[in-house]
Amino acid sequence: MLIFRLIKESFRFAMDSLIVNKLRTVLSLLGITIGIFAMISVFTMVGSLERNIRDSIQSLGDNVIYIQKMPWQFDANTPWWDYIRRPNPNLEDFKMVQKLSRNAEAVAMLAATQGSLSYENNTIEGIGLNGVTREYIRIWDLQIIKGRYFTDLEVQNGRNVAIIGADIANNLFPNGETIEKEIKFKGRKLTVIGVLEKEGDNMMGKSNDKKIFAPLNFSRNFINLNSRNSGSIIMVRAKEGVSNAELIDELTGVMRSIRKLKPTAEDNFALNELSMLSQTFDGLFKVLNITGFIIGIFSIIVGGFSIANIMFVSVKERTPLIGIQKSLGAKNYFILLQFLFESVFLCLIGGAVGLLLIFFGALLLTAATDFEVMLSLGNIVLGISISVTIGLVSGIIPAVIASRLDPVEAIRS
Repeated sequence: MLIFRLIKESFRFAMDSLIVNKLRTVLSLLGITIGIFAMISVFTMVGSLERNIRDSIQSLGDNVIYIQKMPWQFDANTPWWDYIRRPNPNLEDFKMVQKLSRNAEAVAMLAATQGSLSYENNTIEGIGLNGVTREYIRIWDLQIIKGRYFTDLEVQNGRNVAIIGADIANNLFPNGETIEKEIKFKGRKLTVIGVLEKEGDNMMGKSNDKKIFAPLNFSRNFINLNSRNSGSIIMVRAKEGVSNAELIDELTGVMRSIRKLKPTAEDNFALNELSMLSQTFDGLFKVLNITGFIIGIFSIIVGGFSIANIMFVSVKERTPLIGIQKSLGAKNYFILLQFLFESVFLCLIGGAVGLLLIFFGALLLTAATDFEVMLSLGNIVLGISISVTIGLVSGIIPAVIASRLDPVEAIRS
């Protein structure tokens, strides 16, 4: 009952302080509000950015190894021209990996190029064409909402068939009739056999909405797979129960055998996996969070001094009341806790205003853009915890002074 009484009286005193001295209290609470807003808003933006980027990375497949010319993480001790001189994966590499790998569930190859796409009198520039093998759909889950995927015969013979992205379908065929229509990519005819579901751009800048997919053997009309600039990729998905480390070990041996590398020779290929991207972003997110903490902590410290000032003024204004309370039997700890709770309540009000501003800002930003911003429960708890801590630190000295006042001297004042 004593605790509830303390909380009730402290809350009433805090509200009286807000009501009676509106301008002074609001200006003092502004420091806490700005500090919580600055710190938690940075944490919220970084957290939302991290979540969106990690979701985008996960869409690449966490059990897929990418055999490429260039690594996703560069070795500082390796000259960049050593990477440039490496050959891109070619069809022979793909066929041998497919044949020799025992831990692979699926092996696919992709080579990409860009060019103009036209249908009748409509032309779209800068369209990406992905030439893929049959098992590509087992690596990437292409969501085909109209039509179908390539058959084995179409892939092997390099038939001029294509699956198009949602934006291309909407721009070239506004009436919705797409299947069996003939389009031209760099002047060559392609028959549309499928349309992909609209994806929208993810945080990695990847989207199939403005791309077309065609059999790799057809795409060789535009791409020289033996060229050092082909940018071709071999994708290998691990069997269930096979770790990425096991698959990488196997693929290293397979690729060194295919490339006929001597035991002392360095690899002239890269085996990339998602953990490399995650490690790269981990350092970036850590720096951003530290920056947000430093920005916010200075504002919160200023706010803490403002709260302490309010409490010192409250002690001075309520000195006669403290004397009356103590003369009626109020213990020192009762007075101390009363002022301490009041300081915490004031900080909680300032922190709550900051959190509300972030919450509504996140709603507006999410509604206005494709970037989803969410104030997480963890950040709300962090904001409240910081507010309570600042309240305790700012109020402890005024509360101790108030609790040690002599009741007679306090009444006389």
